[in-house]
Amino acid sequence: MNKSVLALIVSSVLLSSLAQIVLKSGMSHPRVAESLAQGGWSSALGIATNPWVLGGLAIYFSSAVVWLLVLARVEVSLAYPFVGLGFVVTMLLGWWVHGDTLNLARVGGTLLIVGGVVLLARS
Repeated sequence: MNKSVLALIVSSVLLSSLAQIVLKSGMSHPRVAESLAQGGWSSALGIATNPWVLGGLAIYFSSAVVWLLVLARVEVSLAYPFVGLGFVVTMLLGWWVHGDTLNLARVGGTLLIVGGVVLLARS
């Protein structure tokens, strides 16, 4: 795997993690909460018109486009383990941006995933 492919993989993972954080911001917005409480089409409309949700979906789409470029260049069995790094990035961004709780079980579990990614990437 060359540096440009690695850069594409890392870009896709970072975009995917960022999308999670932006989507969380949208779904935590008071107007979305009100829409969800009303249920039905009001919920769908409240979610679909929230700029944070739309932005998060756009970032996810960008991540998918970059991922397609990755898949065109390397075997999926080589590239896919790197997606596990998104768990670390998303956990840290959630803590930093949204004040998510980090405890020993969450950090330990995430580190186990990273260990598995390292083992797979070296095989």
